[in-house]
Amino acid sequence: MSSARIRELIVTPIAFGDPPLLNSNGVHEPLALRVILQLVLEDGTVGLGESPGGAARLERLHAAAKVVAGMDVFDTTAVAAAIDAALLPSVPGSHERGWTTSAVEVACLDAQGKLLGRPVSDLLGGTVRDSVPFAAYLFYKWAEHPALDGRAAIGDDWGEALDPAGIVEQARLMQERYGFTSFKLKGGVFPPDEEIAAIRALAEAFPGQPLRLDPNVAWTVETSKYVARELDGVLEYLEDPTRGIPGMAEVAKDSPIPLATNMCVIAWEHLRPAVEQNAVQVLLTDHHYWGGLRRTRELAAVCEAFGLALSMHSNSHLGISLAAMTHVAAAIPNLDHSCDTHYPWNSADDVVVPGVLELRDGEVKVPTGPGLGVELDHDRLERLHRRYVDSGMRGRDDTGYMQRFRPEYELRLPRW
Repeated sequence: MSSARIRELIVTPIAFGDPPLLNSNGVHEPLALRVILQLVLEDGTVGLGESPGGAARLERLHAAAKVVAGMDVFDTTAVAAAIDAALLPSVPGSHERGWTTSAVEVACLDAQGKLLGRPVSDLLGGTVRDSVPFAAYLFYKWAEHPALDGRAAIGDDWGEALDPAGIVEQARLMQERYGFTSFKLKGGVFPPDEEIAAIRALAEAFPGQPLRLDPNVAWTVETSKYVARELDGVLEYLEDPTRGIPGMAEVAKDSPIPLATNMCVIAWEHLRPAVEQNAVQVLLTDHHYWGGLRRTRELAAVCEAFGLALSMHSNSHLGISLAAMTHVAAAIPNLDHSCDTHYPWNSADDVVVPGVLELRDGEVKVPTGPGLGVELDHDRLERLHRRYVDSGMRGRDDTGYMQRFRPEYELRLPRW
């Protein structure tokens, strides 16, 4: 039917506030970048999508916008094929093309759901849970973004967290505000023994509640094995302690703790060597990486076949991505661990109208409205787009930002 044809894809880059969160690359800048999609059908129906930002991804989304006009919104296989053809050969990696096809597919599914009067989770086969569990995402952080180049310092109400006591206090705030019952610490910031102490402090403060640690490949194989031995019986899994499938496989040979990844297995071609080498036992899915919600559902089935447990990866994001994550997680039977989310750090600048997405008791209820079930706040979108334009920021540089304050800082992975 003509009403299901795509009239245009509106691509809007935005910038929103981000706290000074530390990681193995440096520290988050005051602004994070995303791209918001509005897929407009011939009858005026609008499907929403959200993508990580940056100049390269923005260029690819503009290329996608040129080829999807006139296509049937229900024919997402053809839509993905058209986008792939537009990006090849300049973007050969399936992982990088997946960023683009995923954002467009989410917008297509949102529009489909609105046309049919059904939630996206129904289009994925229906829900196996009415709410999706998420973990508190803990970070070492500064108390504020320091004053810089005439800009005043930018504080937040989370405060400083640079030692075990600070991490425990941050976790208490997360639990108090959102009811989280599992916790993930972004590590790779301080020497391993200090981060081991932080995990043990969390275990003492929150007995019996699942804990995980992610140093983002800051450690050698031997250091990774040492931390795994030290935290045996404390962590539910250890995420990306060292670089690459071969390195992870070496750690896995001696690790008493399951290893997880969202770094060395991020495309379909990575699955076979990872399974053959037993490099990971938990895969952190991410529909932004893997080509969309349906492909994530397929990925879950593959993981089930090979005995890989599932969780879900997160980067700095807003409500459209959270809604999409929630719908697909609700439709995956073998979701073995709570999902990651940055939403508490970024929700103050959300582009969706409040009232649908709420983290309560550590979970998000699956939206039941048609499509994703969220509505775009057009005034907020315009303000965040204006912030993007005015900022001049076109990419993320955690290392460069750290060096503005600590010129001696070097990016070294592994560091310990």
